[in-house]
Amino acid sequence: MSSTARTVFTPDEIRTLSQRSDWMGAYLVLHAWALIAGAMALFVWLPNPLTFLLAVMVIGGRQLGLAILMHDAAHGLLFRTRRLNEFAGQWLCAFPVGTDLHLYRPYHLKHHRHTQQADDPDLVLSAPFPINRTSLKRKIWRDITGNTGVTRRKQQIMMTWGAEPGLSWRERYARLKEGGLVGFVITNALMLAAMSAVGLWWLWPVLWLLPLLTWYQLVSRIRNIAEHAVVPDNDDPLRNTRTTYANPIARLLLAPYWVNYHLEHHLLLSLPCWKLPAAHRVLMGKGLRDQMELRGGYREVLRMAASAVGDNGGGSGGAKPAHI
Repeated sequence: MSSTARTVFTPDEIRTLSQRSDWMGAYLVLHAWALIAGAMALFVWLPNPLTFLLAVMVIGGRQLGLAILMHDAAHGLLFRTRRLNEFAGQWLCAFPVGTDLHLYRPYHLKHHRHTQQADDPDLVLSAPFPINRTSLKRKIWRDITGNTGVTRRKQQIMMTWGAEPGLSWRERYARLKEGGLVGFVITNALMLAAMSAVGLWWLWPVLWLLPLLTWYQLVSRIRNIAEHAVVPDNDDPLRNTRTTYANPIARLLLAPYWVNYHLEHHLLLSLPCWKLPAAHRVLMGKGLRDQMELRGGYREVLRMAASAVGDNGGGSGGAKPAHI
C-alpha cells in the first residue's frame, strides 16, 4: 500500500473496499464468457455485416475483459482463495487470449513499484507520447488489420521457442509451456472442439481468432494510452496515472470491468476491479477531483496522445504487449 493511499483512505475504508468475493469473481468470469457466446449466437442467428462487426467488437472487448480479470487474479483479487485465483486466472482468463498469469505477475508488480520511473518496464509504452495524428492513425491501422496481432504472436513464439539449433524437442516444449503457448493451444483446441461438436467450427477462426488479432489489439492500445501516456506528473501518484470516464458503449466495447478507473487501482492495489467505482466516489467525496488526473472520455485522451507536431513516429507501433 502506498503512503498516499494511507493519507487518502481511512483504515475502515481500506478494509471495506478491499473485501473480495468468490461469488462476484465467478460472476465476472461467467459474464465475460456469456457475452462472448451471446455475440457469436447473435451472428449465427442473424448473419449480416452489422451483426458480424458488432460480434467482432464485443468479443474483442471481452477478450480484453478476460485479460483484465487475469490481472485481478495476478493481484489475488478475483477470488478470496489463492487456488481459485490461480486456476481461473490462468485457464479461464489468461491462456485463452495468449497470456500467462505466472509470467505476467512479476512484470506487472514491478510496474507498480516503479510507475512512470526509469525502472518501470512499461515506461517504453507511454514515453513516446505525444505523437502526431498520422503516426497514431498508422498504429490504429496496424491493429485493426491484424498486423500488430500477428507480429506479437510471432515474437511470442520466437521468444519462447528459441532460435538455438541444439535444443531438444523436450527443451523446446518446456519453453513453449513456460511462455503460455501450450496453455493457449489447449484452451483454444477445446473451444474449437466444442464449436465443431455443434457444427459451427468456423466460429473459432472467424469470431474468436479474428477479434483476438484485431479489435483486442486496438482496444488494448487505447487502454494503455489512456492509463499512462501524456500524464502531467510522473512523480505524483494522483497524476502519474489516469482515470478516464467511460459511457455504456465504451464499457461494452473498450473498457470492460472498470479498467478505466486506473488511478484508483494504482492508489490502492488491494481493490477488486468491481470496487474501483466505489473508491472513486470516496475520492470525489474527499474533494480530491482537482488533484487527480481525470479525463472525460477516450476520445479526449487520444487527442492528447496525438497532439505532437512534426514527424514523430512514436516507436515501433506497439509490438510489445501492453500491461493491464
